[in-house]
Amino acid sequence: MTDRETGLAGLHLALEVDGDGAHPAAWRHSGRPPGAVLAPGALRDVVAAAEDAGFGLVTFADSPLPPDAGPGAAGRVEAGTRASYVSPLTDRIGLAPTLHVATTEPFHLATQLASLDHASHGRAGWVVGAAAGEDDLATVGGAALPAAALARETADVIDTARSLWDSWEDDAIIKDEATGRFLDSRRVHHIDFEGATFTVKGPLITPRPPQGQIVVLAPDSLDADARADVVLVGRPDPAAVAARAATAREAGAPLVFAEVEVVLDAEAPAADRLAELNDAADWPESGRLRHVGSPESLLDLLRELAESVDGVRLHPAVLAVDLPVLAERVLPKVAASRPGHAPRAGSSLRETLGLPRPANRFAAAAATNA
Repeated sequence: MTDRETGLAGLHLALEVDGDGAHPAAWRHSGRPPGAVLAPGALRDVVAAAEDAGFGLVTFADSPLPPDAGPGAAGRVEAGTRASYVSPLTDRIGLAPTLHVATTEPFHLATQLASLDHASHGRAGWVVGAAAGEDDLATVGGAALPAAALARETADVIDTARSLWDSWEDDAIIKDEATGRFLDSRRVHHIDFEGATFTVKGPLITPRPPQGQIVVLAPDSLDADARADVVLVGRPDPAAVAARAATAREAGAPLVFAEVEVVLDAEAPAADRLAELNDAADWPESGRLRHVGSPESLLDLLRELAESVDGVRLHPAVLAVDLPVLAERVLPKVAASRPGHAPRAGSSLRETLGLPRPANRFAAAAATNA
């Protein structure tokens, strides 16, 4: 193994698969009119291609509002539903929908994610969304949240979800035919959570997820580092990514991923492709790193990032164009740097990411008090 290959060892790769790609004009490569809903078959094919390429995780962006405000705008299927749809069609890639804390009832959010973990046999993640503008909250009859209130709501919802996922101990289901008991009620617990805007009694209506706790991915802008399993760092250059990653680790985040938008050389050079896309629609700066160039230069960027982060979430400008290039010219190089570490069928997302399965808080408390 060369030194250049060694620089990629241990780097996890995730892929955002919402819509046709990160660029607003990506739909022009889909054969669909703007605002048209992505067909289920197209979503299935994209996720299958990502799994075959060796990505460890795909994420599904979402918003309380339609993705396009134009006259042809159409809603999209909610991210959790999209992830559930592909769960039985895949066997090793992680599935992490974006669910928003201010527009999703916390009990339902926790239940939906636990159900996804059961459906996928332990491959669920959650990208914490925090849309809280006036139009976003109007979809649920609420008012816009100021920054401090949103931070409290985010913390409360994450804490509630984690408590609910522990509300069933692992051995709560006993299926005792002699006594006619399906579960041991002593191992199913109320959580009695009181937040700033809601209370949750619990327990969850589904057994504990296979992973114990769903993998929580929090954008760094939420300042929820201490509550996350993975902090997603969106910064415009590697030095800024490294600095923010260090802050996340100090707060206790087990893993840190960098956010990288990509436009790659394909049939046309990347710069020409981007210019053509921008002629159709401007691509606003997101604050993330943006790579425009060859697959080889992207690998160089990944090697540099690997010095400060544990993984990278890629946002291809156009999935139909950039994903095949990633699969053919980038992922094989990453795989060569870590033989035997590709996601395996039957593995949980926690196993793929090297995260331990957490002990159940109620069982641990009982053991301590015994």
